[in-house]
Amino acid sequence: MNSSTPSSSAAGAGSADSTVARRNSKRPKYSRFTQQELPACKPILTPKWVISTFLLVSIVFIPIGVVSLFASQDVVEIIDRYESDCIPIGSRNDKVGFIQSSEDKTCNRTLRVPKNMKQPIYVYYQLDNFYQNHRRYVKSRSDQQLRNRGSETNTDACKPEDAVGNNLPIVPCGLIAWSLFNDTYRFTHKNQNLTINKRGISWKSDRDRKFGKEVYPKNFQIGTLIGGARLDTSKPLSEQEDLIVWMRTAALPTFRKLYGKIEKDLQEGDVIHVTLQNNYNTYSFNGKKKLVLSTSSWLGGKNDFIGIAYLTATWRSIIFVMEPKSRRSLMLSVETVQVDTALFLS
Repeated sequence: MNSSTPSSSAAGAGSADSTVARRNSKRPKYSRFTQQELPACKPILTPKWVISTFLLVSIVFIPIGVVSLFASQDVVEIIDRYESDCIPIGSRNDKVGFIQSSEDKTCNRTLRVPKNMKQPIYVYYQLDNFYQNHRRYVKSRSDQQLRNRGSETNTDACKPEDAVGNNLPIVPCGLIAWSLFNDTYRFTHKNQNLTINKRGISWKSDRDRKFGKEVYPKNFQIGTLIGGARLDTSKPLSEQEDLIVWMRTAALPTFRKLYGKIEKDLQEGDVIHVTLQNNYNTYSFNGKKKLVLSTSSWLGGKNDFIGIAYLTATWRSIIFVMEPKSRRSLMLSVETVQVDTALFLS
């Protein structure tokens, strides 16, 4: 009886030690998930299976690529670069000085319609070498101020365009709003003005959620340095669609923004006279300005990339299928590696 007592004590101490060890261990509790023992599909890519897959991809991608290319080719675009031509010859050695002066900046341009253009015809302005995606530029805005009338003093993120005079808040504040594009366009066709519809050019979600119906411009563009266009103080920000379009910053240095829509058909050979005000300063950073008139298709604007991408993928698939012998050894080696890996994991 006495001899069994120490052994039981030792067993109790050992079990207690093991319990403490398990409690202090970082090893997760056993489960099929943590031990990667769940059922899994482990396909082995044989050459026949791979070739069949590539053939199927080719059959599907060819019509998609062709249809996408045809849709893009149906889009008619007129692109007119004007930032250099709209500077008087005598001022072309000092373009920045001219654009910052009070001289008349009216410029007349002539556009010829290459193909029939069905309404609506979208009018864009395109800027090159303008980095709207710069970190400090993107952050220079106050979303709360844009939404709520009571938050007009919330301008901490808008410096240096946050206030004027005796700390009077600028609404809307920030560099994005301050640099609002201010070139204007007027179109004439057969001695008649073409009306530009500027309603509905911005995202409805932006108008409804990001720009308040009771927020009006205040102290905007009244400082010593004017960045761009002025705003109508009698309209709330939710109705200032040029501003709403501009405030949705672009991801790339070359971008287009919607200026308006022409709701009239134009025929091939028609001549459009454009009277524009060349106000926006892109000369300080060697930027370019272009006026773009474009129709659209079910795929959107003119964009050959999607069709080319599908056809390129098809071409690569066909090349692979046409060279099965040169690829077979590679596929067999891949199969062997996968089999070894599957055996190792099992």
